[in-house]
Amino acid sequence: MINLKNITLRRGVKVLLDGASVTLNPGEKVGLVGRNGAGKSSLFALLNGNLHEDAGEFFIPSQWRMGQVAQDMPETSQSATDFVVEGDTELNAARIEVAAAEATDDYDRMAHAYMALHDAGEHDAPSRAQALILGLGFKTTELENPVNSFSGGWRMRLQLARALMCPSDLLLLDEPTNHLDLDALVWLEAWLKKYEGTMVVISHDREFLDAVTNVTLHIDAAKLMRYGGNYSKFEDMRAEQMELQQNAFSKQQDKIAHLQKFIARFKAKASKAKQAQSRVKALDRMEKIAPLLNEADFTFEFAEPANLPNPMLSMTGVSFGYPAPEGSPPKTPPTVIVRNVSKSVLAGQRIGILGANGQGKSTLVKTIARDLEPLGGEVTEGRGLNIGYFAQQELDVLRPADNPLEHMIRMVKDMTASGKLGGQATREQDLRSFLGNFNFSGDMVKQAVGSMSGGEKARLVLCMLVWQRPNLLLMDEPTNHLDLATREALSMALNEFEGTVMLVSHDRALLRAVCDEFWMVSRGGVEPFDGDLDDYQKYLLDEAKRQRELAKEEARNQAPKAAAVVAAPVAAPAHSPDQIRQWKKALAAVEEKMATLNTEGTALEDKLSTNPHPSVIAETGKRLKLVNQELKTLEDQWLEYTTLLDL
Repeated sequence: MINLKNITLRRGVKVLLDGASVTLNPGEKVGLVGRNGAGKSSLFALLNGNLHEDAGEFFIPSQWRMGQVAQDMPETSQSATDFVVEGDTELNAARIEVAAAEATDDYDRMAHAYMALHDAGEHDAPSRAQALILGLGFKTTELENPVNSFSGGWRMRLQLARALMCPSDLLLLDEPTNHLDLDALVWLEAWLKKYEGTMVVISHDREFLDAVTNVTLHIDAAKLMRYGGNYSKFEDMRAEQMELQQNAFSKQQDKIAHLQKFIARFKAKASKAKQAQSRVKALDRMEKIAPLLNEADFTFEFAEPANLPNPMLSMTGVSFGYPAPEGSPPKTPPTVIVRNVSKSVLAGQRIGILGANGQGKSTLVKTIARDLEPLGGEVTEGRGLNIGYFAQQELDVLRPADNPLEHMIRMVKDMTASGKLGGQATREQDLRSFLGNFNFSGDMVKQAVGSMSGGEKARLVLCMLVWQRPNLLLMDEPTNHLDLATREALSMALNEFEGTVMLVSHDRALLRAVCDEFWMVSRGGVEPFDGDLDDYQKYLLDEAKRQRELAKEEARNQAPKAAAVVAAPVAAPAHSPDQIRQWKKALAAVEEKMATLNTEGTALEDKLSTNPHPSVIAETGKRLKLVNQELKTLEDQWLEYTTLLDL
């Protein structure tokens, strides 16, 4: 178990934990929650050994293996599969030991090395890694792509897959859902539910926490409070606790006031002096109940739109996608992702846009937002349409050297120049006040954006969006960097917004709270989804299974074609009878050799299962490794010859 007893933890002069104690039992799935800056990441650093306690006792079993997601952006030309396989630290150690043992004549060492390699899962490591990669949303065609060829978000998914690949007794996950779509999130939940070790996870996704945790650890006022249950259960118990504490505090304040009144009234009277003194002592001995300090609430609202065109926009036979890249050969066709969409967006609609990864959700939203041109058909906008667009990459367009006030001033100038400025107040003091509504007050309005957290940047983007008074909100994964309080504030603001909302999000709590209808982007089209989010989760799991089966079938079908491409340069344009006879003869020889090696391999595996002498294990393991390598070479030759004979 993990045991913290009277732990004090500091970062600089700030005390994050002060005499905190808690016990975490083996196999528990723990959600670590608390306001931003409370010390969640510092507690992680204590658990993984990067930070040491300043006082108190901290114990974690020394034999426990630890898995966690590396926070650095991987820079390597390794294939995605090889990169994730390397996350299996036990397998890596076993491979190194086999190579070292083979360089010696120590049969005992070789025997143990081969057995350790077998126990570490050498035989199925690539397939295990690829199952993780595909589950997190990659395509089968990307399994061998270099890690450097992927964007930052996808590389962080590979870091997550690498952490899951590592055998562990303790798994530490810090915001694992930030770079995931809903389909990958559903897969991750299913995987974590089967994880048998102890897990501690930081997340601002309440439904994710509800799904994968059974204990909640709350950091509050430099203390650790353990609650049995998931996040929703924690909220209920916390609310009850807060109510009880507030009632107890109020009663104690009444009692203190009564005692102080008695003391003040009778301390000067000799006949009452003893009673007054006893009440002074009682007051001193009283253990004061702390007043209830609620976490600071954050709320905001969207202003009433200046007008509400109906319909907001209409799409007739529209195709969505990307134009040919610059520098492409003439007449290179564009990449069409979604075709022939004919739909209207009406005033007041709350539309959740669903779809598996890569189906075109963001492409649809970008086109409606005018970031992309339609590739066909017609989009007709209602008169007075004012779009507010929160894009996944919106944080990237903020200027790191500028402060929030400078961002607001520049936005005012841009809207004035384009003639889109409405009746908003534009004086600097008005902009400062508006920023204050989003917790940018005092010196923060002059703080460089580059030094801000992801959550603070997201709040600034929300602030700028609200100021524009849109009547159509397009929001593509707006919660990626938002804490629970800000997500709750966004949910409430969207519910009260009088315009239209189109929302792409992996935050199911937000989708449930805001959307009353769903569009499904799938297989090149957009259709209404007849069901709720629970139905959609089931659909995603079924679709993932179907895609895996299709991928396997496609791989089987593509293998002969690939071999034909390799063999084609050495084959004559027309196959003479002599060539065919030679290929058949060669094929027969390969099949005979494969049969012999398969028989030998089976015999060697049977021999290893009898626990022979270490020297025998070493020799047998070495021979089995060579047999498997030779079989792989022969299988490639067999595929090549059978393909040639089928041409």
